Amino acid sequence: MCENPGCPQHRGDAVIFRQLLDPETSTYTYLLADEESREAVLIDGVLEQLERDVALLRELELELTHTLETHVHADHVTSSGHLREQLGSRVAVAAAGGVANADVELRDGDVVTFGGYALEVLSTPGHTDGCVTYHCREAGMAFTGDALLIRGCGRTDFQQGDAAMLFRSVRERIFALSAETLLYPGHDYQGRTVTTVAEEKRWNPRLAHPKRIDVAVPANLRSGLVAPQETAEPAGERRPVADLMEEQGRQDAEPWLGMGI
Repeated sequence: MCENPGCPQHRGDAVIFRQLLDPETSTYTYLLADEESREAVLIDGVLEQLERDVALLRELELELTHTLETHVHADHVTSSGHLREQLGSRVAVAAAGGVANADVELRDGDVVTFGGYALEVLSTPGHTDGCVTYHCREAGMAFTGDALLIRGCGRTDFQQGDAAMLFRSVRERIFALSAETLLYPGHDYQGRTVTTVAEEKRWNPRLAHPKRIDVAVPANLRSGLVAPQETAEPAGERRPVADLMEEQGRQDAEPWLGMGI
């Protein structure tokens, strides 16, 4: 269970929130519920933890309305179909995921409600074609699955992975959320439970902006043979490396344009 004092379950908000772990796969499952209506959703359930999750729902006297997947997983089997059979919940998966027996095919901008709360669907492909992030604006939380991890991101070497697409998804969709938004990942292998948009912008090594990129790239494209003043740290806003490469006439600049790196 989550031990972060800044999360809603410790702040006394009306949203019920539990962060649950499958130790075998280091997969996080998330339970959210409206305290008044008792309606609940479960994100990324794991088959081996079916009994645990059903027991928790019954102990808290919650009605599970939807199971949500952040993507079609490669490291564990979902419990969503079994929860539908036992509790009557609806299976919700991204339409791009290709799940044949889903009850709800989610698309970018769709909203899943539970009581007085809503989860907005943000399409964040790149790890897989069907990756989505669920954003609960009222609670200041987002569930990023494997698109964005704490100080990392998901693999892109299988299952329709596309590194450039994932980079855009994180920078343009997840990082567009407010800086204080709490981000809950699909996994963590070092015991960390939560991060924020501001933290990942600053500290994520896969996504950070190198400090001297505006100086180093143009200089290195000329083998370092530049005037001393050209290697000084420039003032003002940093520019994307793609623009700098294009200025030098590099033919490989085009694939990087608009990616912000």
